[in-house]
Amino acid sequence: MTGIGKIRRSQVIGTYGPGAIIDFRSPEGAPISAVSGGLELWEEAKLDHRQRIHEVRLQAGLKVDFFHQPPVGKRKTGAKDAKGFAIEEDIELPAVRFPEWCFCPSCDRLKHIRDWVSDPAKPDRWCPVCSGQKGKPKRQFVVPVRLVVACEAGHLDEFPWDRWVGHVEGCKRRDLKLVGEAAGLAGLVVKCDGCGAEKSLAKAYGPHALERIGHSCTGRRPWLPLAHREACGHAAAVIQRGASNAWFPIVDSAIDIPPFSDEFTQFIRQEQYWKAFKALGDPAHIRGAIEDNELMEEWHGPPMTLREMEAQIRRIFDRDQQGPETDLRAEEYARLVAPPTQGVTDRNFKIEVEAIPDGLAGFVGHLVRVERLREVRVLTGFTRLTALGQEKQAREPASLSASKKKNWLPAVEVFGEGIFVTLDLVRLREWEQRPPVRARIAALNAQLEQAAKARGGTPVAPWPLTPRRVLIHTLCHAVIDRLSLDCGYSSSSVRERLYSGPEGSDMAGFLIYTSAPGADGTLGGLSREGRAERFGATLRKAIDDTRWCSSDPLCSDGLAALFDSGNQAACHACCFLPETACEHFNQYLDRALVTGTPEEQSQPGETPPSLAFFPSGY
Repeated sequence: MTGIGKIRRSQVIGTYGPGAIIDFRSPEGAPISAVSGGLELWEEAKLDHRQRIHEVRLQAGLKVDFFHQPPVGKRKTGAKDAKGFAIEEDIELPAVRFPEWCFCPSCDRLKHIRDWVSDPAKPDRWCPVCSGQKGKPKRQFVVPVRLVVACEAGHLDEFPWDRWVGHVEGCKRRDLKLVGEAAGLAGLVVKCDGCGAEKSLAKAYGPHALERIGHSCTGRRPWLPLAHREACGHAAAVIQRGASNAWFPIVDSAIDIPPFSDEFTQFIRQEQYWKAFKALGDPAHIRGAIEDNELMEEWHGPPMTLREMEAQIRRIFDRDQQGPETDLRAEEYARLVAPPTQGVTDRNFKIEVEAIPDGLAGFVGHLVRVERLREVRVLTGFTRLTALGQEKQAREPASLSASKKKNWLPAVEVFGEGIFVTLDLVRLREWEQRPPVRARIAALNAQLEQAAKARGGTPVAPWPLTPRRVLIHTLCHAVIDRLSLDCGYSSSSVRERLYSGPEGSDMAGFLIYTSAPGADGTLGGLSREGRAERFGATLRKAIDDTRWCSSDPLCSDGLAALFDSGNQAACHACCFLPETACEHFNQYLDRALVTGTPEEQSQPGETPPSLAFFPSGY
């Protein structure tokens, strides 16, 4: 489909990636629904090699050669207009019309897309009976149906309208109508003008609704036109076209850090060079490949000798061999707590270490202003009906392409800034061993395990939860909320990145950063809030905010949290953030671990040992 709407490049990774349903309006105003095309369709659209991006650590973990930005925006054609200006063309994200059944809102007729009238090369469809009639528009555009069929393997297909209505045997006309006789789904009735059969959609959402009419999952994948069907044994379920459970993206990300973010690494990872080094097999031949590819002449960055270039390439080569077992966050954490390297500049990474604010010594270990960072977000797959980890049984995510051996994945790179904070390890380790803390987390883990068993599965990472993960996550949310109130940042314009190692490890902190194109804070405002004299007041207010909630005592007693949410004292009135800002979809939060229960707050001091990491009266 061509020219039917506009989306931002970053939306393709988190909202409208391959397999997701997108709703548009055509230039003439016709409603159009489409499913975003798979990677083979991207390749057919002649991807621009200049939009390739690299992140060494993610490429090694995901076993790909490069990432490609979504084909969104404009590109130069190489031609010029009569005035000598370069001519640009739109880069279009491929999409396939779905669903293909539409109804006329005027006469209620329900038909396949091929049975409506259209203009050549235009996506609009309209009803020939109603268009142009007195009191009606010149063209009465038809509307895509609301119901589609999906399964947990990611398949997507049309709702079986003919089978649902149950035509009388011998019916030849099969002229369907979708009539709204009352409010809600129960008021929608499918009727056949030919045989008189009719049936309400009231029970279409039942757990076995499609099984009762003999309909099972067809294995259809409309986003992959060349391989659109595969065998499937999952039950088919009816969902609304625009429902939030129609597409759950699976995104991996990494913060670009030295030495992987330097200019030379970006240079050598270009396909024409890196392909030659990958083919070597033996790092001992690196020097010869440098000479064969004339890299000393091609490199225009800071001067380096042949020996230095060989050592740099060997380092990158070795990092590729480490594979997915390497902990990306441990590498990032180690770099963020390390002092800035003197005399070394990196265009994608810059940090400034701040002194610990007055009164926070013994609670905060490091305070770092991240003045510049680059994040790469990669879409690796998606699920339907339930998010990964909440399914009834373990399964492979749905694929973005027909071929599972693609050497690239879709990704975006975004640049921003942030504040990095760690907790004092001495106090944290003592707090983790307190009996009330361990008992509270044990009860939370038991709830998650029971909920997973009820779904027929087992809990997934980060289960079993640790006290430090819940503490760090809750404190991070409190700081983001306080920054939003005091500094004007909308909570949806920032993101969290948690660094929580197992008990006994040295990793315990969080990064609050903005890295969305055009979002708040990309001009240095957020990093300035990390200065010691400003952040000390922000953190104290954030801690104080966790002491109460407008939904108490329901919230403090855990009654406001869903049984399987992984939360205790947390709800929309206190700890929750927009889901774009939270790594765990507002799960694994508990205010009591930050400042204790209301009963503990009324008893100053820490005897007996309390849940609170920050004591009463702090």
